Amino acid sequence: MAAGEPGNLGGYYFRFLPQKTFQSLSTRETTSRLRQWSMLGRIQAQAFGFDQKFQAYRKDDFVMAFFKDPNVIPNLKLISDSSGQWITLGTEVKKIEAINVPCTQLSMSFFNRLYDENIVRDSGHIVKCLDSFCDPFLISDELRKVLLVEDSEKYEVFSQPDREEFLFCLFKHLCLGGALCQYEDVLNPYLETTKLIYKDLVSVRKNPQTKKIQITSSIFKVTAYDSVGMCYPSTKSHEQTFSYFIVDPIKRHVHVLYHCYGVGEMS
Repeated sequence: MAAGEPGNLGGYYFRFLPQKTFQSLSTRETTSRLRQWSMLGRIQAQAFGFDQKFQAYRKDDFVMAFFKDPNVIPNLKLISDSSGQWITLGTEVKKIEAINVPCTQLSMSFFNRLYDENIVRDSGHIVKCLDSFCDPFLISDELRKVLLVEDSEKYEVFSQPDREEFLFCLFKHLCLGGALCQYEDVLNPYLETTKLIYKDLVSVRKNPQTKKIQITSSIFKVTAYDSVGMCYPSTKSHEQTFSYFIVDPIKRHVHVLYHCYGVGEMS
């Protein structure tokens, strides 16, 4: 070990930033939408700071150091499978998986093709279809077909790289919602909420040379395992249970966006 290097994993130290709030998740309008989508009380964003230069190729060391950090362990929130209550990570993480999530989109025009392909009418209404199931989701409109049914004729409206984009992932998560999700008839609430959360979590700056806006955040979809098996974001795996780490290398902040699939707050 190099002289002067801290003796922890990869030399990263973290601190919890409770004063950093995410307006996008707490405005009255978003709250009522999340309630309708059965996600309210099960989705949360938290912020942490770190002290070293972030290097994307060392993301695994970074994420492992995060889960081992004494300032993270008592503060990182997740939902208990047994009680359905918010708890903190009460177990020792032995292994992590951090998948790179590309984040290049700067505009909601990314979704204009939903109108062009008659998945959404010009009025904003989502085109209905005959009910079918793509376990565990009910598919009753063309939008959810495009999101879920790989052999549907319009699935390729979004290419595989498109579908990996953080903007798309966020949109898809909001469209699919929680266990008792009441779906929207129009597209706008999904687009608006996606945009608000995306802007709140992702950092941008103007490139001094080109004067173009560029995204500076690195994003990872994170899973952690203890000696028994998966322990974070949950012990049960589900397409709608996720944790994204959005790392701002300039401010040295990491935003954690977490959701656990289930029945959200009703009243």
